[in-house]
Amino acid sequence: MSQEMLIVDGLQYSNWSREIFEQMREGGVNAVHATLVYHETTRDTLSRLGEWNRRFETHRDLIMPVREAADIQRAQEAGKVGIFLGAQNCSPIEDDIDMVAIMRDLGLLIMQLTYNNQSLLACGCYEAQDSGITRFGRQVIKEMNRVGMVIDMSHSAERSTLEAIELSERPVIISHANPAAWQPAKRNKSDKVLKAIAECDGLLGFSAYPFHLKNGPDCTLEDYCDMIAATADLMGIEHIGIGTDLCQNQPVSILEWMRNGRWSKEMDYGEGSKDNAGWPRPLPWLKDSRDFPNLVTGLRARGFAEDEVARIMGRNWVELLERTITPQV
Repeated sequence: MSQEMLIVDGLQYSNWSREIFEQMREGGVNAVHATLVYHETTRDTLSRLGEWNRRFETHRDLIMPVREAADIQRAQEAGKVGIFLGAQNCSPIEDDIDMVAIMRDLGLLIMQLTYNNQSLLACGCYEAQDSGITRFGRQVIKEMNRVGMVIDMSHSAERSTLEAIELSERPVIISHANPAAWQPAKRNKSDKVLKAIAECDGLLGFSAYPFHLKNGPDCTLEDYCDMIAATADLMGIEHIGIGTDLCQNQPVSILEWMRNGRWSKEMDYGEGSKDNAGWPRPLPWLKDSRDFPNLVTGLRARGFAEDEVARIMGRNWVELLERTITPQV
């Protein structure tokens, strides 16, 4: 693998430990978008930020915080993994628009407007009716643009996603999903959405979560790279990256928290079912972060040029952050 190639994973939520940070470094990963929260309140989010501050202190030889895009290059030069934080829901701001700037100042670089359900801002992909962006959502999009917080529509419904792209003055991303034309999962995105993401100079991070893949955990690396090639033709090579959605070493209770939060008394199985309620079996070619070289090998075998491989594996993520997270003057 080229020494110059930056590898950025656009989404992980693992049970963070020194072992996992060492695996990232062993796999040549230079930066990871780490999920900070799912359904946590403002106060809970502050505690999660505190936990990351302790990790940065305890494992300072392995990881460092990413506050600006240039920190990813600095992490690579220092032999560390840069961590940039995101929220998979808008719960950290509750109903207070001032929390957007405060969370951004504390290091939250990315926020999803919804997580599957209707939120105060937009509609999630599991609702029967997509109400679009709310009045509050319009204000929050404007504020996120101002402070340099990236709008992520990974778990949002189609109308809400298209409206967010139209309303935002800055690029919008889908950090972890795949084309619905390739695999028709609720969380995967239509060609219309993918084209709109590309047109707004945003980015799609390809998910490696088996529920989003053709043949689930039996999806081959060749099929995955074929999907990437087809999407590159649709969106352009500059607008695609990796967002594995790796959730290593997490107990089933975390999966249930993702799916149910505090909103449901009945068990919601999300993308699973009563007969398939646990974590899916991992992909044989991407069991953990040490397997990232397999992706590089697969893209090369699919016929991508070296510059294109470098874009998909990390450079597009760096450039996306460069054009989105600097606060507006």
